[in-house]
Amino acid sequence: MGVKKIIAGVISCLLAVETVGCGSTGGQITSIRIGVSVYDQYDTFVSELIEHFNEYASEVSGTADYNVSVNIDVYNAAGSQTTQNSQVKAMLQDGCDIVCINLVDRTEPVTIIDMAEKKNVPVIFFNRELVEQDLERWDKLYYVGAKAFESGIMQGEIAADIFQTETSADKNGDGIFQYMVLEGEADHQDAIVRTEYAVNTIIEHGVQVEKLGYAIANWNRAQAQTKMAQILTQYGEQIELILANNDDMALGAVDALKAAEIDREQWPIILGIDGTDVGLAALKSGEIQGTVYNNKEGQAEKMFDLAFCLATGKSLEGLELENGKYIREPYTKMEGSNIAKTE
Repeated sequence: MGVKKIIAGVISCLLAVETVGCGSTGGQITSIRIGVSVYDQYDTFVSELIEHFNEYASEVSGTADYNVSVNIDVYNAAGSQTTQNSQVKAMLQDGCDIVCINLVDRTEPVTIIDMAEKKNVPVIFFNRELVEQDLERWDKLYYVGAKAFESGIMQGEIAADIFQTETSADKNGDGIFQYMVLEGEADHQDAIVRTEYAVNTIIEHGVQVEKLGYAIANWNRAQAQTKMAQILTQYGEQIELILANNDDMALGAVDALKAAEIDREQWPIILGIDGTDVGLAALKSGEIQGTVYNNKEGQAEKMFDLAFCLATGKSLEGLELENGKYIREPYTKMEGSNIAKTE
């Protein structure tokens, strides 16, 4: 079927009802199978989230009073919605009790929903939020993630604070923050929302801004480096702020500045979003000045808890679902002074 499995883990777990917040069920269940498809295995945030998902499944083993064998299969859709649809079809044919989907195209979930509904297999969408109306198409559809606008607001707050407290940020001394944006995807809601709220928040905090330009880099570090290199030839030292929709693109900007052999003192302020391991390392080293921590650990754990409850037929009461559908983890501003919060 052209489906390539990138991770196939079989985890024998002794899972506690108390651990996952599930109620009791009368049926005798000895094993469950969880299928996962990610839009791109090379997306740093997504790969770290899935790594923790598997780690958490292993950690909770041995904490229960009944045995359940948990099989987790993770697939890479490699940026193709058609491939992802085929992967879900294969998961359902393989007998998965629950599927967790990191959508390639957030506007095209209908094929997956219809296939799952026919098999009566619940679906948890995560990280890339689908349209609300699509999530209402069936009562066994869920979403785990965060609110994109919150990250934009926090990124904007970091930027405004830096401009107002660090005189060196205004390199030309004109009282205006000249900025450029590295956007995730064309017409992608998360990218649009993160950018819009970041810029509006800077303005609301009394900082004048001037947009020099923007580039679509598809959440990708290498693409961001290429785009940033091109932008440097056009704007050079005029750039005082780079708003990147994620850490990978922020680091792509860092790579471009290094490749151009620009002195660190002349770099613009660079801000990311997600708080990936490499992003936080760059924050510690001072290569970027801020990021917004997207709680991948909390999302991974709650997604597993929800998947386990759904697959075993246990109550969802302890999972604190918003509107019976959503689990959201809050963002956290990350600057040099509070980076220890994630350690």
